[in-house]
Amino acid sequence: MMTKEEYHDMYLIVGAAMDVYNEIGRGLSEYIYQEAMRMELEDKGILAEKEKVLNLYYKGRKMEKFYVADFYYNGIIVETKSASSLCSEHRSQLFNYMRISHTRRGLLINFGEKSLRAERYLYQPDEDDFVLLTQKNYKDYISNL
Repeated sequence: MMTKEEYHDMYLIVGAAMDVYNEIGRGLSEYIYQEAMRMELEDKGILAEKEKVLNLYYKGRKMEKFYVADFYYNGIIVETKSASSLCSEHRSQLFNYMRISHTRRGLLINFGEKSLRAERYLYQPDEDDFVLLTQKNYKDYISNL
């Protein structure tokens, strides 16, 4: 479960990504989108951390290895892509990082398609399951509605 505010944070980041996509279009390098996202998030007052180092855990112990998220904001891993379409490897990458860093919310944003694609995910550690949040189901996962 998550709060309404936690879901709203995801919504704000996707809104910033839409603004970036509408401004510069599709098909550019991921690094260009990441820099444009940093600028857009900053302009909107969203203090996301770019290239945030996240600790990884094994049996409750912090590992020496770490993961660097494209962006991290208020408990959300944001992975950006610039691919012709998202594939299972992109999702698996995000899921693995969410699981091993103990991060419950994740966004997978693709700037490479004909329109921006943003997938919102919620990790449920008790079931070791990832839920794609959609217009139809997201309210089922908000605790304070």
